[in-house]
Amino acid sequence: MARAKLRADILVESLVVVELKSVERLLPVHPKQVLTYLKLLRLPVGLLVNFGAPRMKAGLHRIFNNLSPSASPRLRVNQTEIE
Repeated sequence: MARAKLRADILVESLVVVELKSVERLLPVHPKQVLTYLKLLRLPVGLLVNFGAPRMKAGLHRIFNNLSPSASPRLRVNQTEIE
């Protein structure tokens, strides 16, 4: 039986998964992909970056692995919580 390989774009300090996209609009599958990486790696948070967004701020999405965010509201940018 062949195993699927994990191909996260960037893994920072074995703590944060960063997935890079360059699309006009993110699809529901994109945050789910990050969440899958988080679950497989048992990590709490990931970052989905879309370089195709009109502004950088609009293209940043934090993905949480069933955790409540503890960061200051000032640090939160376009959060996406997936269950």
